Amino acid sequence: MPGAAVDKNDAVVQNPGLMGGISGLLKSVFGLVVSRLELAALEMSEVRNHVIELLAIFAVAVMATWFAIAYGTAMIVALAWDEMGWKILLIMFVIFLLITGVLVAKGLSMLKQNKLAFPATMKELKSDRDALL
Repeated sequence: MPGAAVDKNDAVVQNPGLMGGISGLLKSVFGLVVSRLELAALEMSEVRNHVIELLAIFAVAVMATWFAIAYGTAMIVALAWDEMGWKILLIMFVIFLLITGVLVAKGLSMLKQNKLAFPATMKELKSDRDALL
């Protein structure tokens, strides 16, 4: 009817359709993946610093062990050989074994503190998984 008034409530609502829905879903998934990659990149820089620190501690520990073995053992064995004989070698072995144990314990404590983990990324990924399931 040409002269009839058109009510706004009678307007047809168009559904986006299957392709529009899939397109929107893909955009959301892409945005989610990008945000998770950005978070992982931020945490990766933090982890990198902890890895460098751990490697530096390890390198210093190795160097200290070799210097201690080279100079200390030679001097102590030379000085104590007349009175103790072969027993001084056993004592030196036990001492260096204890030093190595302390250094290994320091490295393991750093690993147990989760300084090399991605806590925020893992939390977000778990929440994403729970939301999808």
